[in-house]
Amino acid sequence: MIGNRHLIKFLLLASLLSGASAAVAKDAARQSASQVGVGAQYDTTHVYVAPEDVDRFAASFLATFGGQSTKQVVATVTPTPSSTTSQLLQTPVGTVSLFGFKTPIPYPFGAERTGYLVTDIDEAVEAAKEAGAGVLVATFPDPIGRDVVIQWPGAVNMQLYWHTTKPSYGPFETIPENRVYVSPEPADVFIRGFLRFSHGKVVSDDPHASGAEIGRSKDTYRRVRIESVFGKMTVFVTDGHLPYPYGRELTGYEVRDLQGTLTKAKASGAVVLVEPYISDGRAAAMVQFPGGHIAEIHAVAPK
Repeated sequence: MIGNRHLIKFLLLASLLSGASAAVAKDAARQSASQVGVGAQYDTTHVYVAPEDVDRFAASFLATFGGQSTKQVVATVTPTPSSTTSQLLQTPVGTVSLFGFKTPIPYPFGAERTGYLVTDIDEAVEAAKEAGAGVLVATFPDPIGRDVVIQWPGAVNMQLYWHTTKPSYGPFETIPENRVYVSPEPADVFIRGFLRFSHGKVVSDDPHASGAEIGRSKDTYRRVRIESVFGKMTVFVTDGHLPYPYGRELTGYEVRDLQGTLTKAKASGAVVLVEPYISDGRAAAMVQFPGGHIAEIHAVAPK
C-alpha cells in the first residue's frame, strides 16, 4: 500500500509539472511571437482633409519637407460604402496617407492616427489582441490588400495594413515620431502592451519632463520615448489640461534645419501655431497646414 501511495503521488506530481511546463512553454511562445512589423518607412500618418483642401495640403506639405506624391485615385478604403481621394505623400522625414472624402466618413475612420504595414494581417491581429488591444474594425479588404483598426488602452486607435503586392520603399533620412497622449491611469498598460506587440524598447522615461513641451512651461509631466521596428513613439502622460494645439498633432517630424523648414512651410501656406522653443535637446515648433492638419516639427538644438 505504501508503495502504491508513493506511486500515486509521483504520478500526480509528474502531471502537475507537465502542466506547468506546458503553460510556461505556451507563455514563452506567446512572448517570443514573430515580429509582424516591417519598417518605419512603411508607417503613414493618416490625414483627413476636405476634398477642396487636398491639393493645397499636398502642395504645402511637400514644399515644406520635399518628396513626392503617388498618383491620386478615388477609392473605397472602408468596409462600408464611401468614396475618397487617396494618395501617399512620401518625404524624407515621413509619409502621409492623404484622404479627401467625397462622402460622409464612416465611423470610426478619421480617429485612427497611423497605418502600420505588417507581414501578416491575421497574425498581427492576434499579436495585438494578446498584447491588450481590442479590434475596433474587423479585418476588411481594400483595393490593394487588407486592413484592420485596433484600439489600445487609453483610446489610442491605429490601423494595420497588409499589401497583396509587397511594397519597397527606401528608408527615411530621419524617422518621425508617433505622438500619443494618454491619461495616467491607462498609460502603463498601453506602454507594456505596445512594447509587447512591437518588440520595442523604452529609450527614456522622464517623470518630470518640461511642461513647455505641452504648452505649460511652469509644470512638469511624464514623457516616455519608445523605439521599435515601427519607428519612434513619444507617449505624453498628462492630466488632459492641454492648451491648443497640444494633443491635436499626430506626428513629430525631425528635420536638419528647423528655421529653414518653417520658412518653407509659411511660404507654402502653413501657419506656425507655436514658435520654436528648446527642450530635451531639441528645438521644436507646431505648424498647421492648409486643410487644418497640425504637426510638430523639430531639430537637434544647437549647443
